[in-house]
Amino acid sequence: MLYKFKSKETSDLIMLAQHARQILTAIGKEPTAQGILLPDEMSTAIQRLQDAVREDEAGVAKNTEIKNQKPQLKEADENIRKFDDAPHSVSLKQRAVPFIDMLKRAQAAQVEVVWGV
Repeated sequence: MLYKFKSKETSDLIMLAQHARQILTAIGKEPTAQGILLPDEMSTAIQRLQDAVREDEAGVAKNTEIKNQKPQLKEADENIRKFDDAPHSVSLKQRAVPFIDMLKRAQAAQVEVVWGV
């Protein structure tokens, strides 16, 4: 399932449902099938999403530090990576940046962002 975010100021932004739910939850919106984000809500939404990105990056850094401190975990992780054909995961920051840009542009134009499935 896909979510399509729309604004009169930007191109549409399409996300898989699981990623859109993560973004919507981070900004304090219910991940319902349809919704709206008004211009006066966008500053708070942007700040919340930026905070969530910082928390995510801190968690990743901490996990990397723990792996580096424990040689057996680092070796196991490297062995798994050798045999893992799946692409590396996409960070919350990589998913959030286009959405933050959409919110900033919509806010500047004083237009809402709507979404639907």
